[in-house]
Amino acid sequence: MMLEQDTGLSLAIAQIVQRLKGSSLHSQLERQARGSWEKRILKSLNSMCTELSIPLARKRPIGEQKELLNKWNEMGTDEPDLSLFRPVYAPKDFLEVLMNLRNPNYENGDQPSFRNHLGLIQVPLKVKDIPELKDSFSELGLNTGQLGIDDSTQVPPELFENEHVRVGQTVLTEQDSAAAQQYVRQGCPTALRAELWALILNISNQPEDILYYEQLKSNVIQHDLLVDSLIYKDVKLTASNDDYYFVFEDYLYQVLLCFSRDTSVLEHFSYNSATPPKSYIRGKLGMEEYAVFYPPNGVIPFHGFSMYVAPLCFLYHEPSKLYQIFREMYVRFFFRLHSISSHPSGIVSLCLLFETLLQTHLPQLFYHLREIGAQPLRISFKWMVRAFSGYLATDQLLLLWDRILGYNSLEILAVLAAAVFAFRAVNLMEVTSLAAAEAVLADLSTLKVMPLLQIFLFATVT
Repeated sequence: MMLEQDTGLSLAIAQIVQRLKGSSLHSQLERQARGSWEKRILKSLNSMCTELSIPLARKRPIGEQKELLNKWNEMGTDEPDLSLFRPVYAPKDFLEVLMNLRNPNYENGDQPSFRNHLGLIQVPLKVKDIPELKDSFSELGLNTGQLGIDDSTQVPPELFENEHVRVGQTVLTEQDSAAAQQYVRQGCPTALRAELWALILNISNQPEDILYYEQLKSNVIQHDLLVDSLIYKDVKLTASNDDYYFVFEDYLYQVLLCFSRDTSVLEHFSYNSATPPKSYIRGKLGMEEYAVFYPPNGVIPFHGFSMYVAPLCFLYHEPSKLYQIFREMYVRFFFRLHSISSHPSGIVSLCLLFETLLQTHLPQLFYHLREIGAQPLRISFKWMVRAFSGYLATDQLLLLWDRILGYNSLEILAVLAAAVFAFRAVNLMEVTSLAAAEAVLADLSTLKVMPLLQIFLFATVT
């Protein structure tokens, strides 16, 4: 069984788009870039399949099924030989693709103002400026109470927190999802976060949900997929080496292996610009009646993918509920961080927003780093593509993700990335190489998210 892209269809689309040149510039760009990128991912997966002589999928022998079932809750103790497996791609590979995005219509002069953009992203998408961001994130203002701010001048922190907890309990009692979303814009009390997030995401963990999770688990037990080894490898390379998350290794395997089998995830491709990859029964290449999506959820994991799940393990200890929360977070938010699109929360827009904020409000720093070959996006991209998971301390990361849920937007990731550069600007102005700049920004674990965001948006920038 081999993966194959439907090149005939892609070519037809490209030809149609060319004839409509000018009518949908961003769509044209997205389709061409996506087609090329998806083809590259499939080629990487196919090459691994061929080199290792491993099928994309196989049914496990009964003995192997029993063994996996017995060790389901302690898969972290398993040490399979993964030395020959490699991630299909890493964030830096994806950044190279985004850097090469071009729109010839704009390069011919349609939008001369964009020529002043000296960053790595050369796609003229509309992104918000500071006044618009202030308006969008008004609840982060200096005069608004926030969890994660220790020295509010308006209300003593303990008084705000006590009242905030009381309001949060009322929101939970009323089971009002919209009220919960508004509430978490000021941060979630630790004791209420799990329930509030579940309310916002409409996760109730009913018996049928638990049964569905068990069915996915059964599918994992019965069938072995090539992507299972990619998941194992990713967990071993990332979460297993993280001081915060290594204890959740078993949870990560369970959730991610089940996720790969979940065909309901395919539904998000109706609003995700990407195309789920297909495999064909051997000898039936290109015959649609013999095609299936591979993996079944249509999502090929990349290096760092498991870090989307890891922070959630602090909040949810019931595997089926943890699974549902992650799946909903993925189809609402995380897929946008590794998909090429012009959506305001898509990774291309986030990169452009980050670069625009730095170039506009910290021009000296931006130009200095650019001149020494340390384009800021080369450093910040990995933070944004993982939603800062694995970079911030967990308590700070959860405060950040509160706001992602509250504002139903990932734009705050770009704002925080710019705020980090602003915070370390003095040290960064002294560096003379990319390696030195990376060293200055190597450890974000001591940073306090909310003060950084407030200062950047509402205090130092006008």
